[in-house]
This record gives sequence, C-alpha cells and structure tokens, in this order.
Amino acid sequence: MVAPPDWKVGDGLEERTPPPINRDQLRKYAEASGDPNPIHLSDEAAETAGLPGVIAHGMLTVATMGLLLSPYLEHGHVKTFRSRFSGMVFLGDRLRVGGRVTGVDQTAEGRLYTFEVYARRDGDTVASGGIEFLVPHGADGLQP
Repeated sequence: MVAPPDWKVGDGLEERTPPPINRDQLRKYAEASGDPNPIHLSDEAAETAGLPGVIAHGMLTVATMGLLLSPYLEHGHVKTFRSRFSGMVFLGDRLRVGGRVTGVDQTAEGRLYTFEVYARRDGDTVASGGIEFLVPHGADGLQP
C-alpha cells in the first residue's frame, strides 16, 4: 500500500523506464484497444505508408505516461488527461516517462493535483501533456 499523496508544486514524479517496445506488446495493445491499424503491426504496411517500420500506437505512449500515477489509484483517480504527440515510437525504443506537480487546489470534490508529464526517447520528447488527479475528501484524511 502506497501512502496517500501529499505532493507540493514543483515535486517531481519518479521517472519510470518500462521495457522496450516489442511486437507482442503492440499486438496485445491493438487487440485490447480495437486499433488494428497495420502500421502498428506490419513492417510492410508501415513502409508502404512511408514509415521506416512499425510504429507504436500513440495512445500506448499516453498509457505509458499514465503509469506514473498508477501507484496512487487506491487514493484517487485521473480526472483529466490531455496529450500532445511530437514524435514516433518504434520497435525497440525504450521510453522514459516522468513529470512534475504544477498545481495543488482544494475543490468541492477534494484535493486536485495538476501535473505536466512527458515521454522521452533518447532525450527527445515524443509526447507530453497534463494530468489532473483528484484525491476525494476522506481518501487522505481530508474533510469536506
């Protein structure tokens, strides 16, 4: 069990480096998401589309950024998640995801934390965005 969050503006989220992207992961994600676009599964289809090879689903990259808050889901939930893609992710790429707290507000629902998050490959940012994470009253000892 992870302690309830008590983040402050400027606090960083521990950077994570999941295993490299592989074909099995892309196949499973395609099945789970209902996105069987062949550029994610077939080198030939990707090359026909003008790509150097298979690329990962953009939403898989977003989901990888979301892992940053997974340990805290017993205390709250993601309220909003916006993302922007700035690069492609290929087979074998190893992403690093991280972020930092940019806001902490008391709301009628509870404590709302705002984060800037990123996914990087070899120093290049391939996706970035913002997450709002709500810890409802009572979940961390907060009173309404």
